[in-house]
Amino acid sequence: MRNATVSISFLILVLFAWPARAQEHGTPDEAKAMTERAALYLKANGPEKAFKAITEGSEGLKDRDLYVFVYNSAGICQAHGGNAGLVGKNLLELKDFSGYPVIQNIVAVKDTGWVDYVWKNPVSAKIENKHAYIKRVGDYVLGVGSYVVQQ
Repeated sequence: MRNATVSISFLILVLFAWPARAQEHGTPDEAKAMTERAALYLKANGPEKAFKAITEGSEGLKDRDLYVFVYNSAGICQAHGGNAGLVGKNLLELKDFSGYPVIQNIVAVKDTGWVDYVWKNPVSAKIENKHAYIKRVGDYVLGVGSYVVQQ
């Protein structure tokens, strides 16, 4: 009887913990919404203020494993909410862990679109698949990616 009670207790714990675990990760819809918010913020406040807020993750532009990144058409990182050390660097030739030219494909987006690649999640520190919504605003492309949660 004790083993059955322990098993049932464990099952209940897993069932209630599963939704909480899923909430650790942003969703594609949340990534798209954050990209749209960042685009509006950039248009309303200009590059200097927007890039600072994006890199700092303020103004609601960072949440869990969701963060905004911005590149110019030449592939120079203008702002990065996941790694401030990338700001100012030309990353046009950067490839993901599978050899895919990530930034080339991001800056090639003409209006809006999705780009999929493999990236290190700054929250979990694991290499994970990422699905990023990209939007062009003038000379800049900005985006937010959601990490694909492995079941």
